[in-house]
Amino acid sequence: MNHVRPLSGLILEQLQQRTSEKWRHYPSDVLPLWVAEMDVALAEPVERALVDAVRHGDLGYPIADRYVASLSSFAARHWGWTGINPSRSRPVANVMSGVAAAISVLSEPGDSVVVNCPVYPPFFSFTEHSGRVVEEAPLGADGHLDFALLEGAFERASTKSRRPVYLLCSPHNPTGTVHSRDELAHVLNLADRYGLRVISDEIHAPLVLRGAFTPLLSLAGAERHVAVLSGSKAFNLAGAPAAVLVAGTDSTDVIESLEQRVVPGPSHLGVIAQSAAFDEADAWLEDLLVDLRARQTLLVDLVADHLPVARYRPGDATYLAWLDVSGLGLPSDGERSRGQMTSITGPAAYFLEHARVALSDGAAFGTGGVDHVRLNFATTEAILREGLERLGGHWPRA
Repeated sequence: MNHVRPLSGLILEQLQQRTSEKWRHYPSDVLPLWVAEMDVALAEPVERALVDAVRHGDLGYPIADRYVASLSSFAARHWGWTGINPSRSRPVANVMSGVAAAISVLSEPGDSVVVNCPVYPPFFSFTEHSGRVVEEAPLGADGHLDFALLEGAFERASTKSRRPVYLLCSPHNPTGTVHSRDELAHVLNLADRYGLRVISDEIHAPLVLRGAFTPLLSLAGAERHVAVLSGSKAFNLAGAPAAVLVAGTDSTDVIESLEQRVVPGPSHLGVIAQSAAFDEADAWLEDLLVDLRARQTLLVDLVADHLPVARYRPGDATYLAWLDVSGLGLPSDGERSRGQMTSITGPAAYFLEHARVALSDGAAFGTGGVDHVRLNFATTEAILREGLERLGGHWPRA
């Protein structure tokens, strides 16, 4: 049997048969390069596990112990981290439900939640819907943490709030920045100085293209903080959701508090699929990372050829490209769409109408997002080429 690369096995006509949001939110003539869903077939161990479950009618209530053990083993193999202890872990429905649960435990209504904008839009919507207040700490021009701005945000949050929280995106969405060990150590020092508890969203951790991922809780000084991890992004399993909230050694209060609350757990199929992925799909993941590096390199060339006025700094993680299109002279609607993941305004709206390519609009990602778009390059070479050709054929030239 010929070996099929993860990002080369499907053609557009096959992908258009899918019924997920990515492929059904827009008309069929639109190329969907927006939401974080990859154009891949399932890893064979995951497909086998799901098919076996359905064949045997194994669709009951989940026992998530296996999932925690599988994630723990994966973390030890890939990151050298052995800190996922079942007594300090809580399986949850997905990463954002885990984040929301942690926010509810670690803070109170009216407290500040610091975020590094531009950032994943639900960071804003989940925070605000919980009655907390977003405190923005913009990233630096290079996409990395700006510690002067971060310390200022921590100081404001600690002044305004009794129990402030820092919601960290690691690796960062949408920039693809991988926070270094030294940067994370500095984060922990600041959090200790100003009394913030850190919640680290590490959903993209397996998708580091260059460098190394450092789990926040693997560092000295992280004992009071929590992280939420999942295989849904790395193995394309948003439709089989599961995640684990992991508490530091001095954060058992979080787990104890969650036991007293109604917090949705993972789905049974999510536990089955993601456990199989963590246990048996290392080779598939390595192939995927090779493909993503190749697609990112291709994207650099395609942007230069078709959108030469746009600016793109390739990130070190994820399959998401953050494009500065301010030089294209496209209309912008300001920051009114902050936190609205499906809101299409500004440049994204222009490209959707004129090029029939769906992108995520930068304004939804908060301060620093206006005049940007996020593009998902986890697709076939043919689709990526067509998408950039369409974009290049439909932007206003002087």
